[in-house]
Amino acid sequence: MRALTDWVNERTGLGKVWEALMKRHIPEASGPKAWLYTLGSASLFVFAVQAVTGALLAMSYAPTPDHAYDSIRFIQERTVAGPIVRGLHHWGATFMVVLVVLHFMRVYFSGAYKYPREATWVTGVVLLLIVLGFSFTGYLLPWDQKAYWATAVGANIAGQTPFVGKYVSKVLLGGPEMGAATLTRFYAFHVLFLPGLILGGIALHLFLVVWHGITAPPGRRGKDGLAP
Repeated sequence: MRALTDWVNERTGLGKVWEALMKRHIPEASGPKAWLYTLGSASLFVFAVQAVTGALLAMSYAPTPDHAYDSIRFIQERTVAGPIVRGLHHWGATFMVVLVVLHFMRVYFSGAYKYPREATWVTGVVLLLIVLGFSFTGYLLPWDQKAYWATAVGANIAGQTPFVGKYVSKVLLGGPEMGAATLTRFYAFHVLFLPGLILGGIALHLFLVVWHGITAPPGRRGKDGLAP
């Protein structure tokens, strides 16, 4: 087994990647504040759950106005563990938004966005916007009355943006009003476009976190933000 592990590490470098990710310096924190430094990892875990459950749901979902709602009922009533998978995906979306926002607040109020971590902060803000995009595009997919009218309100608000509003609304709706093209576009954004963006963003964000290290709690950090 050791020989196989050495062979893989020598040819892929996975051992060094493991050391960089799992054996890096973690700042000491005591009491409830220590849990604040787990928000980023918790967000990543929930994203992994969302990716797995989303892939399972996509196997039975039909992104057309005539069949979208019926496919949701099929998932709920006839697929193995369908209600559990959909429930995990539904509540996981909410938890992910909450965790990412809390992580955002922790970074801001602890001053972890300052030099030399400005790029880490920027990528984190972009990831927050992508997560909100996931929530918005995924809300329409059940294609029920609640999802339809909530999305219509959101598209109308986006359409009021100065200068570019009408173009944003047209991109979202796929035409002058909501219909089959809207559902297809939202589904494409939700399962193709946004996942590609968030995977690239997570990779860059994690690289910067590993490169600069995690900021020590205020009052216990040196010039580089790490514990002295």
